Amino acid sequence: MCGIAGYLDKKSDRTAVGDVLLRMLEALGQRGPDSAGLALIGQPTRDFEVCWIRLPEGQDLETATIEALKVVAGVADVRRHGIAGGMVRVELVRRIDVRDFCARVESRDHDLEVVSLGRHLELVKQVGAPSNVAGVLDVPGFRGSHGIGHTRLSTESKVDLSHSQPFWARGVPDLATVHNGHITNYHRLRSIYEQKGVRFFTENDSEVIGVYLADQMARGRSLEQAIESSLVDLDGSFTYLVATPELLGYARDPFALKPLITVETDGYVAIANEEVAIRSALGLGGTAHEPSGNVFRVWRRPAVAAAAAR
Repeated sequence: MCGIAGYLDKKSDRTAVGDVLLRMLEALGQRGPDSAGLALIGQPTRDFEVCWIRLPEGQDLETATIEALKVVAGVADVRRHGIAGGMVRVELVRRIDVRDFCARVESRDHDLEVVSLGRHLELVKQVGAPSNVAGVLDVPGFRGSHGIGHTRLSTESKVDLSHSQPFWARGVPDLATVHNGHITNYHRLRSIYEQKGVRFFTENDSEVIGVYLADQMARGRSLEQAIESSLVDLDGSFTYLVATPELLGYARDPFALKPLITVETDGYVAIANEEVAIRSALGLGGTAHEPSGNVFRVWRRPAVAAAAAR
């Protein structure tokens, strides 16, 4: 099952995107009662990176936070931090190498996981219903340009914060994905990436999508080229959404086995695997469209698209 949702405002980069996506996820709640999450794209921070870190389970929250901040302080300077829902949000002011930062913070001695990192992205997720996510980052009050969301029904892997979606494309700042379906060649791909030194934090096949996109981009491909290649390289029945500061997009498997609906108006683009999610959050404007199989599409933020056209 699982529910996926995406939203992009074409006219404003300060819209209530958190509230829109939360309402979409609430309408999709019956598709995934186990966990929910959002990847929200907002205004870029000026002089710091935003990093969300999953704290160890089963430890006193205050103690775990102190220990995590000690680890992070050995790699970067912490401007500010806050604790929410088993995670700590830290603002990093020293310029960092993303891969080195992750490798050092995620040492197996610490049981920490970098959930996301970047200057635009806030990635929050929680076990349980979408309403559980609302208070992690004042999601209803979050303003930005676009984002993606997910409600999860666990079919093969455990229910915890790490296995919840969205997933950050590890090593690529501000890139996140959500997925509905089953990547049937997940174990083969995982084995290939682990031989290259990639560390996986879950047994969730959805985690490999972000790893795949990051790997393709490291080889010099654009994100659009990486998404297009995924239609060939990923096997199974899948629909996934991707968000970066520049764009919102989707990819759908060759047989269109997983549902996907898009609605586009002059003001916004909305994507979900049930039309009710779009209508409950945005009303009856626009015509619903179901894309064919073996397709991908991206929408660029208007300001980004205009700059690219110059």
